[in-house]
Amino acid sequence: MGSNYINKVAIVGAGGNSGSFITEALIKTGKHTVTALTREGSQSKLPPGVISKFIDYGKPETIVEALKGQDALVITLPGQVPEDTELKLINAAGKAGVKWILPNEWSPDTMNESLVKDVPIFQPKVATRKAIADLGKSDYICVSTGFWYEWSLAIPAAYGIDLINHTATLFDEGETKITTTTWPQVGRAVAGILSLPIKPEGSDQKACLEKLKNQVVYTKSFTVSQKDMLESVFRVTGTKEADWTITKESSHDRYTSGLKEMREGSVTGFVKMLYTRIFYPDGSGDIEHKGTINALLDLPKEDMDAATRSAIERAKTNPWS
Repeated sequence: MGSNYINKVAIVGAGGNSGSFITEALIKTGKHTVTALTREGSQSKLPPGVISKFIDYGKPETIVEALKGQDALVITLPGQVPEDTELKLINAAGKAGVKWILPNEWSPDTMNESLVKDVPIFQPKVATRKAIADLGKSDYICVSTGFWYEWSLAIPAAYGIDLINHTATLFDEGETKITTTTWPQVGRAVAGILSLPIKPEGSDQKACLEKLKNQVVYTKSFTVSQKDMLESVFRVTGTKEADWTITKESSHDRYTSGLKEMREGSVTGFVKMLYTRIFYPDGSGDIEHKGTINALLDLPKEDMDAATRSAIERAKTNPWS
């Protein structure tokens, strides 16, 4: 491909949940050489066709060396990594001359100040954007996806639905709609963004990276309520509402109790705090109204029941992995 396109893409977290789907989607385009940056001794399985380069976060020069010649860096990191990990990657990308960074966003709307204030884990995402801008070496495109559908639905404390024990807790009336995205759609979105020309070509002047740079862009699979999710679960499992035990809880009360439990060291409390906040009836969990890039990237409309089926399979094994 020519110089008006991204040819070489480095990815951190290529063997992780969202990372593996992103990596596979990039490879599938046939337009990119994909390099996975992995720690020495990592057991992550990489898709065929991916180049692997080992890095040591204690030796920043190894990251710089691995990123030399790359056009873009995609960062997918789990929430529990040290806070300075992403900063090390950003600084190394700047030194290596990487022009484009897709940071570790993959979340609800971190442009929503109230949401970010209430959910501390979102705050580093805002700091990351500022760090890239302050460094002035690279441009960023942050991809806001909402929470991952098949991951979140499989965890009872997240979307409030226990797929194994057929119980559900509706937040308020269970009718607040939130935007959620499947892993395959996240992969397609990233591959679509990095397949756009850098500068405009042809008649569509918006279909280029220059128009997206230093912005948060939004993508989605579904904008749905808990009740919508339950209806999908009923269809997939062949059950009906009478087969389930369904209760209700105030979203504000659940968030507050989750916050308290989290401060006492409870992982479940953390999940309750994190997820319940986007179900507040203030629209903060609905990113679709801000406009998505689905049409620009020609992303498909998905089958919600198929995604629900994937969540049920995850719930049968280990939904936390």
